[in-house]
Amino acid sequence: MKAAVFREVNVPMEVEEVEISKPGPREVLIRTAAAGVCHSDLHFFNGTYPGAAPMVLGHESAGVVEQVGSDVHYVQPGDHVITCLSVFCGHCEYCLTGRLSLCQEPETRRGRDQAPRLSHGDAPMGQFADLGSFAEMMLVHEHAVAKIRDDMPLDRAALIGCGVTTGVGAVIHTAGVEPGSTVAVIGCGGVGLSCINGAAIAGAGRVIAVDMVASKLDLARKFGATDVVDASEGDPVGQVKQLTGGGVHYSFEAIGLKVTAEQAFQMLRNGGTATVIGMIPPGHMVSLHGPEFLFEKKIQGSMMGSNRFRVDMPRFVELYMQDKLHLDDLVSSHIKLGDVNDALKQLETGEIARNVILFD
Repeated sequence: MKAAVFREVNVPMEVEEVEISKPGPREVLIRTAAAGVCHSDLHFFNGTYPGAAPMVLGHESAGVVEQVGSDVHYVQPGDHVITCLSVFCGHCEYCLTGRLSLCQEPETRRGRDQAPRLSHGDAPMGQFADLGSFAEMMLVHEHAVAKIRDDMPLDRAALIGCGVTTGVGAVIHTAGVEPGSTVAVIGCGGVGLSCINGAAIAGAGRVIAVDMVASKLDLARKFGATDVVDASEGDPVGQVKQLTGGGVHYSFEAIGLKVTAEQAFQMLRNGGTATVIGMIPPGHMVSLHGPEFLFEKKIQGSMMGSNRFRVDMPRFVELYMQDKLHLDDLVSSHIKLGDVNDALKQLETGEIARNVILFD
């Protein structure tokens, strides 16, 4: 199969022929239909987060089941599926207490004594997030897929695989936004727009979008923002507090920077909760004003929207079919696999939501 292979930090990926194994007892072989190009891929491509090369990047994807292993009963060939990096074992403490997105059990991957899922010649090749969707096919554990209805467009379904589940999930699961509450979202990329969309679905009374790019603030209104704050025109914390008469009940940081995480906390009203969704780079410390905790202000993280993805993803599909989840507006353009390097460069400028790779 053809795959875009990451071999060195900031070195353009080449589309190469990669060998893919046959499904083991609990594995599923998927023909990739579409894959979104996400900031998480960029973080590993540019070295912000360390990753072992060679590797096939990509993790936000959807496709059609081609073949299943002997012990797989959840899906069968021909089923349409969304992949998810929250691969779960089903029996650890996190899984048994309903926190599947925190499962880290190694049994969902092949052991060192087994043949690798991907290889190039005699050399094994890694799968980013146990998926590796910048490739014509994916071989994954059965607990990495959610089955969906066949009439869901797969290019839209791919976006649910990461950005939508992360953003909407942070609102409804991690933070538990209440109807009528006030919400601020810092960063209007794919995750931030999904967060805004989730806040609107949850019934937030006021949703404030914060960004420095005017076109993204305009797009945020389509997703449910009632107000916008241009952070390039002054202190966003002061602007949010002025709009709300003292601060918001819930804030969400969807960029992954120290300064914006601090701003998310600073724009809370007493008793408010800040949720950091973005991937703050290793070694970066977030500084908060200690006395603020006396007013019951809280800050927390969110891993993939605290998802239960086999339940959540089919529900998100239904919300899209009901015109409540605005996936069409998330797609900036459709591209080919060979255009993936250009798509990563566009993410760095911050002016697009999502480029989606379409496979033949």
